[in-house]
Amino acid sequence: MDTRPAANQPYRLPPPLFSARCRACWFTTAVLLLIAASFWTLDLQWAQFLSLDAARSMGRFIAEFFPPDTSPEFLRKVAIGTAETLAMSAFGTALAAAAGVLLALPASRLHEGDAAWGRRPTRLLLNALRAIPELVWAGLLLIAAGLGPFAGTLALAAHTTGVLGRLFAEAVENAPPGPGAALRAQGVGNVRIFLYATLPQVLPQLMSYTLYRWENNIRAAAVLGVVGAGGLGQLLAFHMGLFQMGKTATILGAMLGLVALVDALSYATRRGLTR
Repeated sequence: MDTRPAANQPYRLPPPLFSARCRACWFTTAVLLLIAASFWTLDLQWAQFLSLDAARSMGRFIAEFFPPDTSPEFLRKVAIGTAETLAMSAFGTALAAAAGVLLALPASRLHEGDAAWGRRPTRLLLNALRAIPELVWAGLLLIAAGLGPFAGTLALAAHTTGVLGRLFAEAVENAPPGPGAALRAQGVGNVRIFLYATLPQVLPQLMSYTLYRWENNIRAAAVLGVVGAGGLGQLLAFHMGLFQMGKTATILGAMLGLVALVDALSYATRRGLTR
């Protein structure tokens, strides 16, 4: 098929890279200037960072991690901490997914004529939940639940509910309206429309969001242990504070293995959902 323009149609030149009337060009320029100003205000010490003394210091510090501690007693503690971290992330994500689905309904406009009275206050609640970091949630919940993985699990659930609730609400609002409109014309209520028309369409997207947040919560659960929320993070804070670098290396290896395992499981599950 000949895609060349006809003889009476002149060739069109590509637009210029920058035009005074182009709003996107001005916006891009402003963002680049902001980035340049950020580098200038940070006062980055590149010469010191790239110096030979800095490289030697880093080399000596990394050498202290070897050899890792592989004693059976310590490996047993690391295995227990790994199981706690995995359980915290999985249970916290599951609670957040359930709460996110419940909050996504009042936080979304189900159809064009929907008044959606609860949309704004519910979205404000979701904004507040995700605006507070997991570490702050853990510090607050440690007062009520005490030290241990339970407070960490609740902290993960609180923050992740705000994230998933907002993502779920956007998915529900952007779902194709055809099946829901057909059921609505037959007098079906909003709850059954969501269950039988909207949810089947958005379920793969909701599962993808949930799995992605589970991956993030594995890392967050490890960090929460620093404030006494159990798991690998608590072991890491304890042994690194005592400068026991061999034990620290073993804990870091367990973290890397756990993250790799969850990433592989999440990837396999997402591939299965999209087939």
